[in-house]
Amino acid sequence: MLNNIAFGIIIGLLFTCLIVLFCVLLVKLYINKIKNYTKVIYEKDLEFQKALNSTIIETQEQVLHNISQDLHDDAGQQLTAINFQLENLKLDSEAFQVALEPVSRSVFQLSKSIRGISHSLNNQLLTKLDLFKAIAAEVERLQKNSPIAISLTLPEQVKKTFDPNEKIVIYRIFQEILNNILKHAKASDILIDITTSRQFEMVVRDNGKGFDYENIVNNLPTLGLNNMMQRATLIGYEINVQSTPGQGTTITLLEKN
Repeated sequence: MLNNIAFGIIIGLLFTCLIVLFCVLLVKLYINKIKNYTKVIYEKDLEFQKALNSTIIETQEQVLHNISQDLHDDAGQQLTAINFQLENLKLDSEAFQVALEPVSRSVFQLSKSIRGISHSLNNQLLTKLDLFKAIAAEVERLQKNSPIAISLTLPEQVKKTFDPNEKIVIYRIFQEILNNILKHAKASDILIDITTSRQFEMVVRDNGKGFDYENIVNNLPTLGLNNMMQRATLIGYEINVQSTPGQGTTITLLEKN
C-alpha cells in the first residue's frame, strides 16, 4: 500500500516536472522568437534610416550641384562677356584704358571668386581627391580671398576609411563652420585641427567675438548651427559648441562611439 502511494507520488512529481520543463521550453522559445522579431524590425528600421539619410544627402548635393552649375554657366559667362567688353573699350582709347583698368581687375577677381565658389559647391572635388585634400584645397581658396589667417593641421596617418556620404557631410559641415566664422565672428585667426587616431575629430577654433550659445540655441537658432547638427546626426556624428562673448568659439565635430 505504502509502496503504491510512494510510486504514485513519484509519478506525480515526474509528471509535474515534465509540465514545468515543457512550460520553460515554451517560454524560452517565445522569448527567442520575440528577440529575433525585434532584431529583424531593428535591422529593417536601420536599413530604412540609412536609405532615408542617403536620399536626404543626395537631394542636398543635387541642389548644391545645380547652384554650382548656374554660377559657372550663367554668372561666370556673363562676367567673362563683361570683361571682354571692357577690354575692347580699353583698346579704343588710352583714357579709357586708365579709367577702366580698376574695373577690369575687379571683374576678373569677381569671376575668379565665383569659379572658386562654384568648385567648392560641386562635390566632384571629393570624388577626385580624398577628404583631407579637399579640405586643404578649400582652406587654400579661403586664404587667397580672406584676410583671416587660417591654420590647418591634418593627421600624418589617416586611420579611418570614410564612406561617400560621410565624406560629403563632413566636408559640408567644415564649409558651414568656416562660412559662419567669416560672416559673423569678426575673427583674425582660425585654427583647424583634425585627428583620426581613435575616432574622427575636427576642432575649429576662432578668436572672434563669440556668442551666448544657450541663447542662440534656445531663442535665436541662427548661424547654421541647426543645419550642421542635423547633418552630423545623419552620419552618426555629433557637434559640440563652446563659445563665450568676447572669447571666441570652438566647434568640435566628433564621431560617436
